[in-house]
Amino acid sequence: MSESSTLEESLEFVDNPEPRCACVLLLDTSASMTGEPITALNSGLRVLKEDLMRDPVASVRVEVAVVSFNSEINVVRDFATPDHFDPPVLMAKGTTRMGSAIHKALDMLQVRKATYKSNGIMYYRPWVFMITDGEPQGEPDGIVNTAAARIKDDEANKRVCFFAVGVEGANMERLGQLLVRPPVKLVGLNFAEMFVWLSRSTGQVSRSKSDDQQLALPPPGWATTT
Repeated sequence: MSESSTLEESLEFVDNPEPRCACVLLLDTSASMTGEPITALNSGLRVLKEDLMRDPVASVRVEVAVVSFNSEINVVRDFATPDHFDPPVLMAKGTTRMGSAIHKALDMLQVRKATYKSNGIMYYRPWVFMITDGEPQGEPDGIVNTAAARIKDDEANKRVCFFAVGVEGANMERLGQLLVRPPVKLVGLNFAEMFVWLSRSTGQVSRSKSDDQQLALPPPGWATTT
């Protein structure tokens, strides 16, 4: 990391020393998301920013990063509070390198937590929120298996809360094999309501005094468990 980047981060935390709740949005942008799904997902990201901005606590404590995955893994937006979060316009193409994307998200959270610590910033257990309409493709099984093992280890040691949402076409059984928390299936293309729920939930966590409150979040009305 360059000196200028380190100085910029230090100034950021001087301006806003509030505790942080980091959330990586891990978004499937493979070819099968072309058309209405990717359009609805892009609209939902704008809803997320708007809803977080309405919450005076979440607007200074929640940090959002966006990682897209298809044949490539791209950090589309690095961690930022809602006022600095610019919702991207995502394009759909390629395959589904999900395992590699999971590794990237967990690596980013490790680095971000180290940055909080070095600047004396308290933080809540971070989230990864993955959205996909498929299953891992286009990468060795070993990458996927080690990603699943990392999720299980990080969950067990309370280093992350990892959630997954399957869009129509997602292999829910395969997703369930990778995760600790059962995945849920999106009703239709109701991304807007889903992101409102995410905003309210991360806002609730950012007000809490203990990470344990994350385990008592209200069930989503925009999804089913089947």
